[in-house]
Amino acid sequence: MLLNILFVVIGIALVLWGADRLTDGAVAVAEKMKMPQIVIGLTVVAMGTSMPEFSVSLISALKGTTDLAVGNIVGSNIFNALLIVGVSALVAPMIIQETTVRKDIPFALVSSTLLLIMCLDGNISRLDAGVLFVMFLIFMYMTLKGAKKQGAEQEAAVETRGKKEMAMWLSVVWILVGLICLIGGSNLFVEGATAVATNLGVSEAVIGLTIVAGGTSLPELATSVVSARKGNSGIAIGNALGSNVFNILAILGVTGMITPMTLEGISSFDLSMLVISIILVWLFSFTKYKIERWEGAVLTAVFVGYIYSYYNLF
Repeated sequence: MLLNILFVVIGIALVLWGADRLTDGAVAVAEKMKMPQIVIGLTVVAMGTSMPEFSVSLISALKGTTDLAVGNIVGSNIFNALLIVGVSALVAPMIIQETTVRKDIPFALVSSTLLLIMCLDGNISRLDAGVLFVMFLIFMYMTLKGAKKQGAEQEAAVETRGKKEMAMWLSVVWILVGLICLIGGSNLFVEGATAVATNLGVSEAVIGLTIVAGGTSLPELATSVVSARKGNSGIAIGNALGSNVFNILAILGVTGMITPMTLEGISSFDLSMLVISIILVWLFSFTKYKIERWEGAVLTAVFVGYIYSYYNLF
């Protein structure tokens, strides 16, 4: 038990340090390439911090525990939308770009709703997974296509900062080092926390939707909070939204094409909460294109209520 608790502590420390390095590197790359922070957050950072979810879901599906594979994604996305955005906004109010409100958040909502519909028959077939992956390719195309237009605004913002730019090679090194620490730290956390929960008699279903989902989302939480604290709200919100889209469309898309997934323990309550969480973020984003601290508190409170209800209902 003590060793597992040590794993949890070391994992958290690695995740926090790695998030700091990853944020610095990602911001520097965005400035060098004259790309908006939101684009870097939606692509490089989001994909990198979603690697724990990818590895857990793929391995779980291959081992036949498909409930854990899907539960990890559903739980992680609820964690991203409610707790990550909520805590990040509590740290510093988040400025939301108009394109994020009109394109990125709706795409995340469509992805979540589509997953809900696909899960109504109790399974995700290879055809379902193929549709998800095609949507991911469309999302990436739309994101990268809009990067050039937004780049001019980012370049103007960079010119006014008057700070020394980080060398490109060092930026890439920090991104890689940050990702390694994030993935390694989150794996340590998940292993330690799962072992502790098992020793305490917590069921496997609850572990998948809460502890494992929360553990694999630690990179997103750390990266978004650190980004918000440093004033890089574009990366913070982009990382959370991009991870949600990547988790559903890319991870479940690839995993489902490799092995169809049958669902038994994933309830409509969880899938509905997934959709509701994105709707809340979208509604709050419309208020002056900014998520205030009180709105962050509401999102965080809804997440706490969800976890409380989950443990009491199931």
